[in-house]
Amino acid sequence: MSRTLLATGGAGFIGANFVHYWLDHHPADRVVVYDALTYAGNRASLASREDDERFHFVEADICDREAVARCLREHAVDTIVHFAAESHVDRSISGPDAFVRSNVLGTHSLLEAARAAWLAGSGRPHRFHHVSTDEVYGTLGPDDPAFCEDTPYAPNSPYAASKASADHLVRAAHHTYGLQVTTSNCSNNYGPYHFPEKLIPLCLTNILRGLPLPVYGDGSNIRDWLYVEDHCRGIEGVLERGAVGESYNIGGNNEWANLDIVHLLCDQLDARFAHDGELARRFLDAPPARGASARELVSFVTDRAGHDWRYAIDAGRAERELGYAPQETFESGLARTIDWYLAREDWWRPLLPD
Repeated sequence: MSRTLLATGGAGFIGANFVHYWLDHHPADRVVVYDALTYAGNRASLASREDDERFHFVEADICDREAVARCLREHAVDTIVHFAAESHVDRSISGPDAFVRSNVLGTHSLLEAARAAWLAGSGRPHRFHHVSTDEVYGTLGPDDPAFCEDTPYAPNSPYAASKASADHLVRAAHHTYGLQVTTSNCSNNYGPYHFPEKLIPLCLTNILRGLPLPVYGDGSNIRDWLYVEDHCRGIEGVLERGAVGESYNIGGNNEWANLDIVHLLCDQLDARFAHDGELARRFLDAPPARGASARELVSFVTDRAGHDWRYAIDAGRAERELGYAPQETFESGLARTIDWYLAREDWWRPLLPD
């Protein structure tokens, strides 16, 4: 059976990658992107789909319940994949109100619109899939086992707390009203279309412009990194084989310290410049363009308030029940990411401050 998916936040980083993935792998389905186009939403990320009759774009706010209801009705949506969220921890520390509004109230608005559309009357088959984060589980010590689906919630930042609240609202909608929901909690994503404020795209674009590479504290904080296309495969598995009412952790089996990531990125770019004279002509400010190492740009900065030390995902349940397994190593995924950013300066350059 064909589906009509509503991808909230579909012009954002993970959302846009999912839209491309789904349209490429499910030719019978339609995808409606619902996005308010805030600073991290970029319609240019979907430009290649504008002429696809299976694609439709709606610019609207998830907190506008009437707009959501109208969209569900007009496009006969049967599946919501909910990416829309404020997601940058630093921004949540300096301005938490936006995170409560988008991540908590926005999720509630979507759930209420979905409940009215799908549970009133026919009660037709449907799915509300909520995309969440491993940050809801808090932090791990060096020898602690990785987060699993039964790990107690212990969010430590306003961002993590807002996503934990959304997770609980989704769970409650299933247990109270019978809404057919699933949730996935993922580790740190990286790849194409990533807004250049997060670690990897920030450092990548800064190297190309010869700017400092800010590393919090001593760079020892550890994250589990997931190539965004592997994440899309994981969500696909949840939608097709996941049990209603359940949660699945989707990870990359790639624990890396932040400083090691920055060094690997520097070394890969140094090697690219050494073998490609055209790069040196295009990016004159990059240290490798003048024969230096990009590592000279590393700059240690004051650590973030309440900075969680380690995240790690145990994706065993997704592997057993969904057949999920990441296809990219961190080295191969980072190489693909670098390839994309070098080829798509037209996408990331306009997003940078003057």
